[in-house]
Amino acid sequence: MSDTDTPTDPNAAGELRTPIVAVLGHVDHGKTSLLDKIRGSTVTSGEAGAITQHIGATAVPLDVISDIAGSLVDPTDFDLPGLLFIDTPGHHSFSTLRSRGGALADIAVLVVDVNDGFQPQTLEAIDILKRTQTPFVVAANKIDTTPGWNAQEGEPIQRTLEAQSERAETKLNESLYRIIGEMSDNGFSADMYWRVQNFRKNIGVVPVSALTGEGVPDLLTVLMGLSQRYMKEEMAIDTSGPGAGTVLEVKDERGFGTTLDVVLYDGSLQTDDTIVVGAKNDTIVTEVRALLQPRPLEEIRTEKRFEKVDRVTAASGIKIAAPDLDDALAGAPVRVVRDRPVEDVVEEVESELADLTVETAENGVVVKADTLGSLEAIANALAEAEVPIVRAEVGDVAPRDVAVASTTDDPKHKVILAFNVDVLPDAEQGASDRDIELFEDDVIYQLVEDYEEYVEGIERAQQDAIMDNIRRPARFRILEDHVFRQNNPAVVGVEVMSGTLKRNVPVVKFEGNDPKRVGTLQTLQNQGEDIDELRAGERASAAIDGPTVGRQIDEGDELWAEIPEKHAKILEQELKEDIPTDEREALSMYLDKRRKVDPFWGK
Repeated sequence: MSDTDTPTDPNAAGELRTPIVAVLGHVDHGKTSLLDKIRGSTVTSGEAGAITQHIGATAVPLDVISDIAGSLVDPTDFDLPGLLFIDTPGHHSFSTLRSRGGALADIAVLVVDVNDGFQPQTLEAIDILKRTQTPFVVAANKIDTTPGWNAQEGEPIQRTLEAQSERAETKLNESLYRIIGEMSDNGFSADMYWRVQNFRKNIGVVPVSALTGEGVPDLLTVLMGLSQRYMKEEMAIDTSGPGAGTVLEVKDERGFGTTLDVVLYDGSLQTDDTIVVGAKNDTIVTEVRALLQPRPLEEIRTEKRFEKVDRVTAASGIKIAAPDLDDALAGAPVRVVRDRPVEDVVEEVESELADLTVETAENGVVVKADTLGSLEAIANALAEAEVPIVRAEVGDVAPRDVAVASTTDDPKHKVILAFNVDVLPDAEQGASDRDIELFEDDVIYQLVEDYEEYVEGIERAQQDAIMDNIRRPARFRILEDHVFRQNNPAVVGVEVMSGTLKRNVPVVKFEGNDPKRVGTLQTLQNQGEDIDELRAGERASAAIDGPTVGRQIDEGDELWAEIPEKHAKILEQELKEDIPTDEREALSMYLDKRRKVDPFWGK
């Protein structure tokens, strides 16, 4: 930290809560592995494909941070109790996990693989961080894969760099400065964290290895330092006030029924509190039966043995057991009522939910997702791709979604995009019966990309069908000394000068600017073999029914495939970019001739 930065003063009246840290980044860049190194757990090994499948929260107390960071962190320098990590898979829930209208996270770690640099999900994460104005640092991961690397288990980065050969350090610096360059390309000034003077204006890049733990002490030091210096005011809360939090996950727990995994970011929550929870239908008002606290350094969603607690204060991850939670929404607000009128709290929750409503159109695709966060993120991605949405909801794909998707006549909209949710068997059968395309994925950009490829396929097929039925422009000439038959039909050698000459097209000859039909080109042959078309520069023999050589046509004549006015209009206005350059040339010349007689021809 620079001495030129002025730290904010904490609110003297409030206690300081734990800063909430989000971890974002591209698939396989090491988000969960990095957290595992910090918390010493083994979540990754129990997860499919070593990719985090859902959201969790991990509290890392200050004494643990101090143990990991060693001499970099003196716990007596800090008032904050530690860090609470939100592990956001594919970052899709980050954008809707809100507190007071902003991002739930106080600070974020953007994990970037030093070998791969920025990838599609990195850019998605950057976009979200910009939009929510969340401060962040870059963890440049996998430094241990640098050729010739001499690993120094768990050491701070400066110490580990001292142990490297000049070649290894040079290779690493090349990778790190490429990331700094990519940050610049995306509108951020960045540098190695130890060179940053003002963390409000510049992004610190921390080289780390989730495998060896190198640089992890630095990362924790930077996160604690930034939080302590800039966020103490935001961390000051009234722990006796009514709690406010966000639902991370809704799930059944044996012995408790439907429960909520919640991150509490303000106030306190206790057993017997009345809470208001955002839901699919009517807002839920219920009473807390039990608060289940995971053990320290254990992630909520992997911990099976909970201990009951009477009260929790922000910031913390907590499981709430209460009646009537079946319709609760992941990503929705949770508010404690206490001494306020219930109606006011319900209105507050419903107002916040209304802000998350996805804009829908009369026609479009159906979107289903696992959380409000993912729903909003997909809606944003589809809006950028200019894809309209007719229905967007949290939950599994059900028969009613199939019914909605089947009401459109546009094949591009007879589609359901399912993000990280199940497709109910009767819905799957219904979709198959009604020719509705189902797209399923747990990576947003992949889901949108797959849909865009599908649309491109439909548009290509539609375009091919149009092209097959549109008369293509062609300018060709009769070759000298290549008259094989004078009439019935005339058989002559031809060369195409521009465009595409096909069989069974009417042929015209311009007299001035007036086209005069001379007959129909019936067949094309090359060395005795029938061919369908002839391209610019190619030669073949053509059988033209109607004219007689020496009367209507002659050697050296320039002839044209006749283009109907409607076809000319479609070619010029809709298909011009889809036909070859020489066809565009032939079309342009043909239109010039016709418009000298009638300026509005083909318009």
